[in-house]
Amino acid sequence: MMWQHLVRFRDSAGTVQYADVGPDDFSGDNKDRVASGRVVELPRAAASGGSLAALFDGEARVTDERVQVAPADLLAPFDPPMIIGIGLNYRKHAEETNLPIPQRPVVFHKSVWSLNRPGGHVIIPRVCADPPEVDYEVELGVVLGRRAKNVGVDEALSYVAGYLCANDVSARRWQGKRGGGQWTFSKSFDTFCPIGPKLVSADAIGDPQTLTLTSRLNGRTMQRSSTADMIFPVREIVSFLSQGQTLPAGTLLLTGTPEGVGFTRDPPVFMHPGDTVEVEVEGLGTLTNVIKAEGENDDATGSGGGQQV
Repeated sequence: MMWQHLVRFRDSAGTVQYADVGPDDFSGDNKDRVASGRVVELPRAAASGGSLAALFDGEARVTDERVQVAPADLLAPFDPPMIIGIGLNYRKHAEETNLPIPQRPVVFHKSVWSLNRPGGHVIIPRVCADPPEVDYEVELGVVLGRRAKNVGVDEALSYVAGYLCANDVSARRWQGKRGGGQWTFSKSFDTFCPIGPKLVSADAIGDPQTLTLTSRLNGRTMQRSSTADMIFPVREIVSFLSQGQTLPAGTLLLTGTPEGVGFTRDPPVFMHPGDTVEVEVEGLGTLTNVIKAEGENDDATGSGGGQQV
């Protein structure tokens, strides 16, 4: 049986495990509650760091063994080998930035060392601290289940294993003049890519273009929109990015953020140490992170491909 709502967590013995939880777990009113799930077993090679494909190709087995998963024990659902982002992919967001509607997807990369877990601290680097510039971006994350190259639009969604919530944390000055015209550096600082709390199968979601996205900063709703406002829908993004280049299984695609980001507001709203940021995508749970300054009881050391603890 294929998992539907996959979480990765560290148990009381310190062992990393996977479980299949319920559709309402780690979401809304249940975001801070312990969930009961069924243990997901991987082939021995995959469990010890082997191919990610085992998570997506049916080799992962949902067992009858039950396990309790606490929010504090959650890790990012998996470690992507590659993170690719799409900018200005919502019409209303492009309009609020006073930029023209893109004719083709605007592509950038995020370092895998930016990966962060649910509940992990987003750390503002010293080079982004004064003046404040770190912004939130709720996004639909798309995870490829198999290697893709030269994929047609009509077949693109068959390459998608599942979807998750992502926060494409961005340093706006570095995205602008300080970054020399490219966005990768501004979005690749350590901890700047929280994902989770769970990876939901493509079958469980169905149409990815009908989902509500929300972000909140200290309880205040900052963004609320729909993936229907995307300029380039998921199928077009997958096809476009696969032309002439290989996207390995497990590639994480961030599909853009809707209107309501902090830097477009008057006055601008940026994140500060002590703030709590939440992002939600309909059916995918609630992803919560707390902001810290670099050097402030800094225990967020990377384990794996940027996975933060």
